[in-house]
Amino acid sequence: MVFIHAAPKALCPHIEWAIGRALGDPAAIRWEDQPVLPGARRAEVPWEGREGSGAAIASALRGWPDVRFEVTEEGGVEGSRWMHTPSLGMTRTTVDALGTVLVSEHRVRAAMELAGRDLAALHRELRGALGTDWDDELEAFRHASDASPVIWLHKAG
Repeated sequence: MVFIHAAPKALCPHIEWAIGRALGDPAAIRWEDQPVLPGARRAEVPWEGREGSGAAIASALRGWPDVRFEVTEEGGVEGSRWMHTPSLGMTRTTVDALGTVLVSEHRVRAAMELAGRDLAALHRELRGALGTDWDDELEAFRHASDASPVIWLHKAG
């Protein structure tokens, strides 16, 4: 799924083009007003594509710093989720089939090493590994989508 939580109206055609280019198929997206941020638009776009397409979509959307978005890519046992906000930039997490964030042993060990004995620093490092700050910032925008229609994008071939 691609969730465009909030984008300036003028960028909507460019976002459609960027998603279509990343998937190799034109994207016709149904945009709605984003009630959380007056003047902004929002959309939900299910997509299908080859492995790595999620990264391509996220990279294309990252070029507009004032766009709030999430991109998820399923990958069998593990998938990926990219989140972007204007204030935090972009982060990527690994997720399981249920959408639970998976943090590797190496990431936990790095957080422990960076934090040392400082529990507040360890807390900050683990919040970063889990993408908690991004989730917190995007939560209000997610609730605005509770009754939104879904449009499927299909890649032929």
